[in-house]
Amino acid sequence: MEQNHEKPKISKIPYIGGEPVPGTCLETVYKRARAETLFAMFRNGTVQYVPSFASRDTEVLTPYPPTNNLIRNRVILFPSAADEYDTKEALVAEIRSYLHRYVTISPVFENIAAYYILLTWIYDGFATLPYLRARGDFGSGKTRFLTVVGSLCFRAIFAGATTASPLFRMLDSFRGTLVIDEGDFRYSDEQSDIAKILNNGNSKGFPVLRSEQAGNGKVFNPVAYTVFGPKVIATRGFYDDPALESRFISEDMGRNRPRADMPLHLPESFQEEAEKLRNKLLMFRFRNLHQYSVTENIEGLLEPRISQIFAPLLSVVGDDERDEILGLIREYSAELSLDRSGNIEQYVVEAIKELWTGEALPLKAITMKLNEKYRDDFQELASSRRVGFVVRRQLNIRTRRRGGVFEILPSEDGRIQALFGRFGVMTEEQAG
Repeated sequence: MEQNHEKPKISKIPYIGGEPVPGTCLETVYKRARAETLFAMFRNGTVQYVPSFASRDTEVLTPYPPTNNLIRNRVILFPSAADEYDTKEALVAEIRSYLHRYVTISPVFENIAAYYILLTWIYDGFATLPYLRARGDFGSGKTRFLTVVGSLCFRAIFAGATTASPLFRMLDSFRGTLVIDEGDFRYSDEQSDIAKILNNGNSKGFPVLRSEQAGNGKVFNPVAYTVFGPKVIATRGFYDDPALESRFISEDMGRNRPRADMPLHLPESFQEEAEKLRNKLLMFRFRNLHQYSVTENIEGLLEPRISQIFAPLLSVVGDDERDEILGLIREYSAELSLDRSGNIEQYVVEAIKELWTGEALPLKAITMKLNEKYRDDFQELASSRRVGFVVRRQLNIRTRRRGGVFEILPSEDGRIQALFGRFGVMTEEQAG
């Protein structure tokens, strides 16, 4: 009887990167000049470049082709190789220097952004993550911030102008860093879907379930999309949900004046500089994936939820910057405690009532009045940033910035008088 000696069929599986077998780490590299994608394979301390990887006898992993529309149009960025770097400290210094050349942010946030970039390259070794955000009006430099920071992040996915639907698929397929502009999302359906990504995306093991058409389109099946990963976002304002707000490390871009030495347009060398740093960051990933862990107990210093979210970032921060960055994160913890201590809107309206004369009212004065009069009611001091959020977003009072100080406009008198009535805070004339 004739035996069947047919070879088993080999399945080619598109693969972006990861650890397909113990002891081996693969990452896609893209050589634009040659229009070629390969795997950089890290095993036993050395790097090799291979066109594919046999993970099983009948399965071969292949990188996404260079003709892929997202790769060709720089929607997703890869390194082109894994290059040597000196030390972690030297690499962070290079990143800071690069950021300083092209974007204007405060020195503290410059350090935070540099370490956040580093964190994105080993994020899959952690269970929770914070998000990075630039907040400000049109022309404040948010888009420049996203371009510069995003160009160094791990598998950066530049979403641009998009609806929510492709975001789920891109995050699930590429498992990278979502970089998205105008994250305020004007339409309710988009806002609902994006909120799911942001709410579920900072903790490992919480996919988003969506109904997808199957077969002839008459049957809908639930599909789980993994959305966990770093996110770099630009918004004009705050999110109404305090729990969502707690996930962000933010920079108010309106407070930073562009430096005279800042290029108006990014030079042609920008992409090449970014690629060289991505190459070094890839080697950092190979050598440090799973080498960092959350060992420091900071729950006694911070709000527990904040501690959980931000501990991964602190685990990669150098000792010299730790106290400075911890101080900024501590502000977020104070704001959460303040929210729970009572009706913050009521306190703010009462403070405004005592200070309002119909003239411009600085938010700083409201903050000082809150901390002076209601300090015993709060678990933490109110910050100017939190007061600004309450005034603008929760009470819908318009403000302006003059001489570096935010203040309530005199034209808001009608709105303020209405709030006095709504919160039962009467002026002397109303009481009489």
